[in-house]
Amino acid sequence: MEESKVIKTLLPLLKIYPWAIPTIVILGVLSSFFEGLGISLFMPLLQSLSQTDSQTASSNFFVDILNRIFINISTNNRFIIIALCILASIVLKNCLVYSNTILFGWLNSRIGHRLRSGIFNQFLTVTYSFLEGHDSGKLINTLASETWRNGQALSTLVSLIITICTITVYVFILLLISWQLTLTVSFLMVLISLVIQLVTRSVKTLGEQAVEANSALGNRMWEGLAGMKVIRSFGRESYEQERFDVISKTVRKTFLKLDMLSGAVGPISEVLSAVLLLCILVIALLQDRSSLPTLLIFIFILYRLQPQVKQLDSARVGLIALTSSVQDVTYFLDHSDKPYIRSGHIDFKTLEQGIYFESVNFSYNPLEKPALQNISMCIPKGKTTAIVGPSGAGKSTLIGLICRFYDLTSGEIYVDRSSLQELNLTDWRNQIAIVSQDVYMFSTTVLENIAYGRLDATEKEIIEAAKLANAHDFIMQLPEGYNTKVGDRGVRLSGGQRQRIALARAIVRNPQILILDEATNALDTISEHLIQEALNTLSQNRTVIVIAHRLSTIEQADQIIVLNEGRVVEQGHLQQLLEQKGLFAQLYHLQYRNALT
Repeated sequence: MEESKVIKTLLPLLKIYPWAIPTIVILGVLSSFFEGLGISLFMPLLQSLSQTDSQTASSNFFVDILNRIFINISTNNRFIIIALCILASIVLKNCLVYSNTILFGWLNSRIGHRLRSGIFNQFLTVTYSFLEGHDSGKLINTLASETWRNGQALSTLVSLIITICTITVYVFILLLISWQLTLTVSFLMVLISLVIQLVTRSVKTLGEQAVEANSALGNRMWEGLAGMKVIRSFGRESYEQERFDVISKTVRKTFLKLDMLSGAVGPISEVLSAVLLLCILVIALLQDRSSLPTLLIFIFILYRLQPQVKQLDSARVGLIALTSSVQDVTYFLDHSDKPYIRSGHIDFKTLEQGIYFESVNFSYNPLEKPALQNISMCIPKGKTTAIVGPSGAGKSTLIGLICRFYDLTSGEIYVDRSSLQELNLTDWRNQIAIVSQDVYMFSTTVLENIAYGRLDATEKEIIEAAKLANAHDFIMQLPEGYNTKVGDRGVRLSGGQRQRIALARAIVRNPQILILDEATNALDTISEHLIQEALNTLSQNRTVIVIAHRLSTIEQADQIIVLNEGRVVEQGHLQQLLEQKGLFAQLYHLQYRNALT
């Protein structure tokens, strides 16, 4: 059965707090017991209205047991005492129900937090290739919506367990009152449940469609917000609105169908159960009118049982509908089938000689052409190494391998005498700072964006870094200076301002290895001059790796490595490469000719 698969998937979550579910079950059973006891006490209550101290024996031993409890109480007080016992049972039952609600709320919030935290940790630890292979909308939907729906599944499962316990208590009481009637009713209620299963059998498919539709909607929302400038610059507002509306309508229709199927459980169950109750009442009264009090209590307990059976069917349907959400979250939490960047065990303190590539090959996808092929080169300590080449040559991929965003397909990268993969990953990355063309600003203050480079940096160190990055003057002109919030992705700042804050972030980090990934390509002349000036200061006595399309920015490099189609085709300093009249010379002269025309 589909619901059993969901239950097996959810059980590991419940094992996080192994005492919680048994406690919830015990509280649920006790609350059901006190409710059943309260209802059962109506039998001696009704009989106390018509009987004397010498109560006549009943034909039902369960009724006799209840009567004996109050046999020594006078007739005048018996009604009040039984009524108070019924009230006490109701109060105890509701106290237990409330305690159960609080306990489950606590459990659900803790597990929900663990799921969200676990998935976010997966995002932080899996390789970039895994994240790049999934739509951003899908990832956000899993983190935000599907973890929440897992909480719903957990709530449904707990409700299912408590409902089963409650039904068990009620059925036990009904068996004590009349086992013949109880067996008949149970058989008929099973038939009702089968009818409901037939009506709702397509709910699992709809649940899968709901997850897919939600993911598509999340992706459309993400792309719409992220690409708003492109949308407006090309006048595609109506086009994007139409695309959004199509997906939104799909979500609406899918969830409407789910609601219609889930909503059908209650009415069908209640109507069929009401027919069942009325038939039992009519048949029983035609046979024996003297057992009316016992029969009424039997009917009343059966009436109280009916919502529980309905709840059981609803919980089962709900679990099936949430199957895809549970499987989606479980997939992302599973560590066995995903690529990870594993940290090595060797502590890294300082770069002593350089970074060496030996026959390095790398592919993003085994079925595609390799991004890097047979790369062998050296990046010496304390020198500036420039990496140039046409678009798609593999320059950014090379940087990704140095930072260990990806692991090699084959070959080896050595840092001094140690394999890069054997180094402690945190130690290694702590000695690297990247300043790229695509600067990411967090939606917080300027101060916190700069401090992201080194979280324990003092305010004085942050201001000094901003001055070195030629950013201090414009920061002080902002409405709240360093405490000014930059907006989503730094939308309130210009490109040059974002670039200088990113540079200050790198300066405050004080790295041994500085990577400049086309850091000045998209800037105006004044901004480029300011940043280049700051970079010259920052680059002193550091190992610098520069990627640039503007070849004028790498003229002072100690060595230049030229990539083309994932291979090293040339290597040397500027004059050597120009004399070779190869690819670099072509790029260099072409760029200068375009600049002069």
